[in-house]
Amino acid sequence: MYRFLLTRRWLGLLLVAVLVATACVFLGRWQLHRLGERHARNALLERNLDTPPVAAERLLAVRSDLAPGAQFRRVRVVGRYDAGEQLLVRTRPFDGQVGFYVLTPLVTGSGTALLVNRGWIPDGPTSTAVPDVPRPPGGTVSVTARVRLSEPAATTGPPPRGQVTRIDVPGIARTLPYDVYRGYADLTAERPAPRVAPARLPAPGPSEGPHLLYAVQWLLFACGALVWFVVMARREAADRRGTSTPSAPGSTDDTGGKPAEPAGHRVDDTRVGRSVP
Repeated sequence: MYRFLLTRRWLGLLLVAVLVATACVFLGRWQLHRLGERHARNALLERNLDTPPVAAERLLAVRSDLAPGAQFRRVRVVGRYDAGEQLLVRTRPFDGQVGFYVLTPLVTGSGTALLVNRGWIPDGPTSTAVPDVPRPPGGTVSVTARVRLSEPAATTGPPPRGQVTRIDVPGIARTLPYDVYRGYADLTAERPAPRVAPARLPAPGPSEGPHLLYAVQWLLFACGALVWFVVMARREAADRRGTSTPSAPGSTDDTGGKPAEPAGHRVDDTRVGRSVP
């Protein structure tokens, strides 16, 4: 009954169904891997957010990256903001809007700088207008900030002068005249506090994201591909049974409702309707 499954056409359809199902399973496993990363990040947040601040040099270095396990810890830094080297980080969301992060080097007494994300400001009145940026406090300031890993380098074209699309610390450090710690920090407090300042960023919160839902969806797609092949095969088998079953003698045809005539006993149409003399 199902010998047609050994034909080239049906073997090809089976291969397609298996390949689609396998791809969906791999995508589902990838989503589960992303969910595991989220769980690890949530555990890191719970462990590091409320730890007391420490000196920057205990966590940060100039020639080595910030250790991933140290991310979100707070550091305490004393120095002077270099407003002349300030950068705006493009297309950053905050409270349902899109604007800029204000990234300002804080140069310490040793001459090493920490890139401090002072907060968020909205876009200018037009897409090409530069927004007004609150100036950092002048003189010596004491800053407490939450350290973050450097972002990957941008793959798009260069933005306007004074702006960046990624907080790529090594790339930014190459444009500055002093050593820079290999990591940046989100500002949480500073003294003296300026009269006008960018919007302070909230502490990151735990989130699992939609990865579990996506994993279940990909698993359903994998099952759907196999079910589709089974349904198509059963339908083909039913069609073949229907066309191969002979009609019973005396059964009616589909159009006239009269019994089917046996082969070899057709009525001569030329004689139908002739009158008998």
